[in-house]
Amino acid sequence: MKRLFGCITLLVLVAGLVACGPPKKSVFPPTVSIQEMATRPDGQWRLTLRIQNNSYGSMDFHSIDGQLAVANSLPVRLHARFDLDIPPFAADVTQIDVLPTPEMTAAIKAAAVKGSAGSVPYSVTGTSNAKPEQEKDSRDFSFHGNDWLSPVPGIPNTWR
Repeated sequence: MKRLFGCITLLVLVAGLVACGPPKKSVFPPTVSIQEMATRPDGQWRLTLRIQNNSYGSMDFHSIDGQLAVANSLPVRLHARFDLDIPPFAADVTQIDVLPTPEMTAAIKAAAVKGSAGSVPYSVTGTSNAKPEQEKDSRDFSFHGNDWLSPVPGIPNTWR
């Protein structure tokens, strides 16, 4: 009987110590979208990518590797290294320069003719490397987003 009481006491103590640890915060993949796109005189596009941390803890974002497709054309590669510490449920931006395909450029020019009524669909897919707050190592998180780019009235060569 003493032995059984001793085992039960030990189990209660171990369970109590386990419960004393910090709660683990849930980690979810980020959302990546284009906040702004500017066409440059040399033909490149400067993308301002918005990275939304959807987790309950802060995350240190290190890089992004993916693809951008505009108006169902062949995609171009998105790749950048950066250091962004994004708090929970917040967002930050980074800039990437890309060289669009001729089809992408034609789609943007065709929509620009329509003025502020013109828009072009785009999609971004890939992975973002980040280190969650309570983890020792960084890891890759997949993202996939679809939206529209429209010209910004009064600001030439700028799309949002």
